[in-house]
Amino acid sequence: MLGENAVKMQAVSVTYADAAQPAVRDVSLTIEEGELVLVAGRTGSGKSTLLGTLNGHVPHFTGGLLRGSVRVFGRDTATHRPRDLADIVGVVGQDPVAGFVTDTVEEELAYGMEQLGLPPATMRKRVEETLDVLGIAELRHSPLTDLSGGQQQRVAIGSVLTAHPRLLVLDEPTSALDPTGAEEVVATITRLVHDLGVTVVIAEHRLERVLQYADRVVHVAATRVTDGLPAQLMATSTVAPPVIELGRLAGWSPLPVSVRDARRAAAPLRARLAGQVGGGGGGGGGAPVPRATSASRAPSASRATSASRAPSASRGSSLPTSLHGSAHLANPASRSSSAGPSSSRHVEPGIAASVLRVEHGRVVAVAGVDVSFTSGRVTALMGRNGAGKSSLLWALQGTGTRTRGRVALADGTDPSALSPHARRRRVGLVPQCASDLIYLDSVGAECAQADRESTTSPGTCAALLERLAPGIPAERHPRDLSEGGKLALVLAVQITASPEVILLDEPTRGLDYAAKAALGATLRQLAHEGHTVVISTHDVEFVADSADEVVLMAEGEVIAQGPTEEVVAASPAFAPQVAKILAPHPILTVAQAATALDLHRSAAGSGGDHHLPRGSQPATGQPVPGGTQPAAEDDPPQPSRGFP
Repeated sequence: MLGENAVKMQAVSVTYADAAQPAVRDVSLTIEEGELVLVAGRTGSGKSTLLGTLNGHVPHFTGGLLRGSVRVFGRDTATHRPRDLADIVGVVGQDPVAGFVTDTVEEELAYGMEQLGLPPATMRKRVEETLDVLGIAELRHSPLTDLSGGQQQRVAIGSVLTAHPRLLVLDEPTSALDPTGAEEVVATITRLVHDLGVTVVIAEHRLERVLQYADRVVHVAATRVTDGLPAQLMATSTVAPPVIELGRLAGWSPLPVSVRDARRAAAPLRARLAGQVGGGGGGGGGAPVPRATSASRAPSASRATSASRAPSASRGSSLPTSLHGSAHLANPASRSSSAGPSSSRHVEPGIAASVLRVEHGRVVAVAGVDVSFTSGRVTALMGRNGAGKSSLLWALQGTGTRTRGRVALADGTDPSALSPHARRRRVGLVPQCASDLIYLDSVGAECAQADRESTTSPGTCAALLERLAPGIPAERHPRDLSEGGKLALVLAVQITASPEVILLDEPTRGLDYAAKAALGATLRQLAHEGHTVVISTHDVEFVADSADEVVLMAEGEVIAQGPTEEVVAASPAFAPQVAKILAPHPILTVAQAATALDLHRSAAGSGGDHHLPRGSQPATGQPVPGGTQPAAEDDPPQPSRGFP
């Protein structure tokens, strides 16, 4: 028999002021006590709005009109404001810093309990328990501003857990965490569900981190909200993690939602690949499936350069089709764009650091590293939270702290010696907190200003934004966007400047699979044009699909650097789902698996239609966003053809 209803929503619609359409429409949903519910959907589909109704934040703080009723453990949010629900509902938003009200970790963990009037002895006990559960005991006296993004995320979650809420609402709780840290947080959340009966609602874009633990999935789309068991709903969901995409490709039924279940189902598939893909068994077999390079992934159609830049006869690539004629990229004369990084052409560092050391007080963030990042490649900078990735990026950009050492661009220039305007044209950086770079009152104004500052043709930035996050109105205030929308806007603004070196700090936070695929295609195109692209990220799936090489950091030092296949596949923590499922075969993505199987069919002389199954494309074409066809938001993906 089911327990008490934790949440009961009846015919709920939310329409914000001046909005033409509701943010969420006609939602009727019941969540039982002790359930772990995963909320999924495209960027900007209304997930945050849906979550905001659960504690009254929507519409009491956000404004707008809420129709229907929302009851949380019997309390109607129409008559109970957020403060009236604080004892039963705990909320962690997308931006942890925005929710901090104190100075240190210990004070932040205790603050919520102080507002509830709990006894000091209870508060002390709960603070200690939470510090241990989240593994942050050594940070108890640390200033919140000194923590890494991932550490701040853990503190934000901990500040809610100390109040022992009956309903825990989490918006992108693992977005800033490294894989190990994310696993620890998710394990903590599942313990709360199974050991204490806490009801948990999680909105998450990295479904691969949470899907296997969810009791139910709620899929939020533009015009409807559906819910169901994970395997059933994922069969037609417009967003799906690699394990689901591989299952769709293989025609597995029921679809596996975990690596363990997928690996069991994939035994015949691995055997089929054994003679085709290198690395199987004892190292025998055929040649490995070639990884698509920046050049081979890019379209080959030519593009006219802007009159403000000198054209290059050797240039034979272009931006993706949707950006033709509306964007221009830097064309350093010293670089050749006729081939990708895997060709025989000479490659050179786009930016390099020697004996670079960064200290924040007594903390050594970067410990005298020597590292270079090659032009024409996308390089992923990885490592656990606090490894020094962000500090390294800021030091490379020229405005960050640098205790000693030197940074040099391809021509020997140190970015720190440049004026702000000149630096932006040569080294662009997208920080973790994208809103730091937003200062105008509309999306259209931000894009127009970016075009003017970058001397590009009008509409360049808007076209990039539409590619990364379709459908954002030009008149919308940037502060009203979701975190993913803000990030997409800042990415478009920075990429519009087309700097020689592009540095991105956690660029996939808040982005769905389709938006990440679009971002990856744009970055690969920029690399093919000769730019140096460096991405600090914990998103192993994005790295597997988009990065040519990986630099791995730990405790401020570079501990590994090499091709993506070699670095991530060798690490259980940083290996993508497909690599774990198909190991020991050197395949990292669903697209590579589809290519390998297509080659296998051809080698076996199977004949017939060799069109690649959904989820992949030929190496010279554009990837399908998220591994699905670019259908409308509410259109379910068509069933894919199974393996022969």
